[in-house]
Amino acid sequence: MTGRTSDDVSMKAPTEESAMPSSDKEKVARDSARTVAAIDVGSNSLRMVIAEVLAEGSVHGLETLQRAVRLGQDTFRRGRLGGETLRAAMAILRDYKHLLDLYRVERVRAVATSAIREARNADTFLDRAYMTTGLNFEVIDTSEESRLTVSAVRQAVAGAIEVGRQKTLIVDVGGGSTLLTLLENGEIATAQSLRLGSVRMLEMLTSSEDPPERTAELLRHHIANVIGAARGSLPLKTVEALVAVGGDARFTAREIGKSTASANLWAVSRKEFDKLVERCDRRSEEELSREYGLPYAEAETLTPALLVYQKIFHLTRAKQMIVSCASMRDGLVLELARQVTGEEDTAIIEGVIHSTMAIAEKYRVDPDHAQQVSDLSVRLFDEMQADHRLLPRYRLLIRLAGLLHEVGGFVSSRSHHKHSYYLIANSEIFGLNRIETEIVAHVARYHRRSGPKPSHIEYMSLPRELRVVVSKLSAILRVADGVARGQIRNMADLHFRRMDDELLILVPGVTDLILEQRALRLKGDMFDDVFGTRIRLEEA
Repeated sequence: MTGRTSDDVSMKAPTEESAMPSSDKEKVARDSARTVAAIDVGSNSLRMVIAEVLAEGSVHGLETLQRAVRLGQDTFRRGRLGGETLRAAMAILRDYKHLLDLYRVERVRAVATSAIREARNADTFLDRAYMTTGLNFEVIDTSEESRLTVSAVRQAVAGAIEVGRQKTLIVDVGGGSTLLTLLENGEIATAQSLRLGSVRMLEMLTSSEDPPERTAELLRHHIANVIGAARGSLPLKTVEALVAVGGDARFTAREIGKSTASANLWAVSRKEFDKLVERCDRRSEEELSREYGLPYAEAETLTPALLVYQKIFHLTRAKQMIVSCASMRDGLVLELARQVTGEEDTAIIEGVIHSTMAIAEKYRVDPDHAQQVSDLSVRLFDEMQADHRLLPRYRLLIRLAGLLHEVGGFVSSRSHHKHSYYLIANSEIFGLNRIETEIVAHVARYHRRSGPKPSHIEYMSLPRELRVVVSKLSAILRVADGVARGQIRNMADLHFRRMDDELLILVPGVTDLILEQRALRLKGDMFDDVFGTRIRLEEA
């Protein structure tokens, strides 16, 4: 299904007025526009969005495509993708590549979710997709899915009072999983993924021989069990506002939704939603397809998805369900736009930090020491920018490594740096992809004892460019950890002075730095090796 659209994905007001006539301004903006695209390989279909990013940051959708292919059916039933399904997917991607060339798209991000993530032959799909399109498809985990979806939803609900000021739950029922993200006062508090995808449940629980009523009964029982097991870590009873995203939620909005002050949001009352679910769960896929004019593939997954939304809706205090047209693909496009304009989503960054601090608290890290190391690591990162030349994203990663570097002490004080690597590498940090989480884990692992060695298998398995990144960030973290070992309490008071091949850290108000200087002598060698700069600590 292909359709051209002139609607904006997001709008950003210019910061200054210009005397240039509007027609001339539009021409300049168009001339400087950059074309971007996002491809999403889901459990039930392959989707692509093409958009242009104007110089001032606004994003205009050009093309939206969706083609059905049942990748999830193969993965969730047999554990691997079948040959026929792979051929169908490659044919679709070949068509998408033709359109990318036609639009002369400059930046593309292509991602795959649970159907590829869980397939035993995922590498086969990724290799064939690369040969077909020349694009590297990235298999993202649930935390990355959640981050991208939340980014798009936050943009869509901006200004909605009931969402911005109340405890809000964002629910996205996909083919392979259901993503739940809790916002408190507009900030991301927690995110969780449940194995309640509509395609997954169809393959696990349903049979073509069962009547619709029996199928709905089985689905309800399974959904209640899965959500019940997760309620301890997700306080659904405190949720005051509910935002639903996804194709089945949009179906609900089309059928019974009422318009709101925002053109991108619809309101659905609990009573009307229950009536809709009751009508749908009594009908077969064929009947749903005929009655609502749905493609069969969409009619097949409709009831499982609606039952998930209904169960969650009833467990919250929300009086209505807000349906947003935003999707993960919109989040991908917004992220591409930020890369073009050089901006960051500060709200998402705060969510990443909040998630990291929750992990540190879980493993009983000393919060004062962790914060001091994190703060000084960031200051050193900024001071050494001309030397390390790393992208701003790594500034966030070293901040997180500073907060988490001692989580391994929860397991044992002996070799706790190795335990830190294991715990971080196997944690789900909201907003980080798998590679970024690995970088944080490695940097934390090398905050003490020896630096990276060829005998360290996990480190050597990283690409060369990432090994260099880990070495640079680890060298900075070791210095920060050494300085934060004594009586220095406020890292903002420190001053830096560059003297030839030395970096001098000046500490005001402290007369005895013996402990810190000794720690720095033990930990500063790697900094000298990596940057060719000796580091000294002196009284100001």
